Order: sequence, then C-alpha cells, then structure tokens
Amino acid sequence: MAAITSAVIAIAGVVLGWIAIEIACKPCLKKGREAIDRSLNPDYDPDDNDIRAPLNPNSNSNPDPLEADSSSSTSIKAV
Repeated sequence: MAAITSAVIAIAGVVLGWIAIEIACKPCLKKGREAIDRSLNPDYDPDDNDIRAPLNPNSNSNPDPLEADSSSSTSIKAV
C-alpha cells in the first residue's frame, strides 16, 4: 500500500510542478507554441507577409511630418 501512496504523491507533485511552470512561463510558451503552429501549417508562407506595410495604418497620410495640421493636439518636440 505504501508503494501506491508514494506513486500517487509523486504523480501529484509532477502535475502541480507542470501547472506551476505553465502559469509562470505563459507568455514565453504562448509565443513558442504560435511559432510551432505556424511552422507546422502547410498553408503558411512567410513570403506573403507585406514588409512594406505601414507601422500605423490609421495615422494620417501627411508625408511631411513638419507640416502637421493645426487641429492636432500633439506637438513635435525637438531635442
């Protein structure tokens, strides 16, 4: 009976340890799992990513940053 009790305690310890690692490393594990899912996806093609896409697509399309419109509440600060 002592062997069964020891086995149950050992299994419970492993399970609790696994849960603690999952909770503590959740952001890192999430990124890694997303990368694995992408690499295993046969339909994923990294060449389809548009590298010339704007970083902020909702910003105004004014090409000259020095020529900000007067209705904007933000100001440009020079260092």
